[in-house]
Amino acid sequence: MRDLIEPSLLPGLDFMPSFELTAESLPAIRAGMEQMSAAVPEPEGSGVEWREERIAALGGHELAVRIYRPSDAEGVLPAVLHIHGGGYVMGSVATNHLSNIELARAASALIVSVDYRLAPETVAPGAVEDCYAALQWLHDSAEQLGIDRTRIAVRGESAGGGLAAALALLARDRGGPAIAHQNLIYPMLDDRTCITRLPAHLGAFVWTPQANAFGWRSLLGQEPGSADISPYAAPARAEDLAGLPPAFICVGALDLFLVEDMDYARRLIEAGVAAELHVYPGAYHGFDVLPDAPPVLQMKRDAVAALRKALHPAEI
Repeated sequence: MRDLIEPSLLPGLDFMPSFELTAESLPAIRAGMEQMSAAVPEPEGSGVEWREERIAALGGHELAVRIYRPSDAEGVLPAVLHIHGGGYVMGSVATNHLSNIELARAASALIVSVDYRLAPETVAPGAVEDCYAALQWLHDSAEQLGIDRTRIAVRGESAGGGLAAALALLARDRGGPAIAHQNLIYPMLDDRTCITRLPAHLGAFVWTPQANAFGWRSLLGQEPGSADISPYAAPARAEDLAGLPPAFICVGALDLFLVEDMDYARRLIEAGVAAELHVYPGAYHGFDVLPDAPPVLQMKRDAVAALRKALHPAEI
């Protein structure tokens, strides 16, 4: 099935082999991800300053947040709350460090990445509550951070995209801080994909049905596909999508999440939410591991254009 992959993306499979996730392999995979993130050199003269802070979360624990600000930024900025990926079971604020430096510059925005608690040690709704605490902190700290609290977007990749979508639902239902836009990069939205028969080429690479079942089982603390799963854990379970922020959703045509992402975009549109969907031919899950491949550059342009449209309306 490798013949289905866009040729420029084939080298990425050397960096991103399929995950064989188990309780026994998870610690080593987590450690490997952190080592890989730490080994990537930070570009000199990036034009972005960053620092880490610790903030209070519900339940008395603290969360690390990593804050990125363009060095030449003047005046009040819009903000993006970034939520990293990792199947709900791995990753950290270091995972997307270089891409968040790039995003801060490209979107002309303050980026805040949150180090939410991982499953299976913390089951739902722990992770989304951590993200909500970060959203509330970002909103309440607007003056100190130099941001406009009316221009806050949420963004995430994979599980982070699922959490961003869940956070948008939670903020809507709680009447919490307003979210101007949700930027969902191949989001992990629906546990029922685990019990749905899909063509074999969907999820054949990188994030497989086996990994997906492990991630969902870890987050939910029960078998995926069960009845009565909260939409704040699996956003596709939400019955009413009306009143959600405008959305950008993108996914590769070979991604296991293709069908659930397309369906979520359709349902948003039917609910009256401004939503755009981009599907990239020949792209597998996490294809942006190759930052300079043509499909990745196109995806970045598309995602940033949607962010800028929401966060810099005066440009339109």
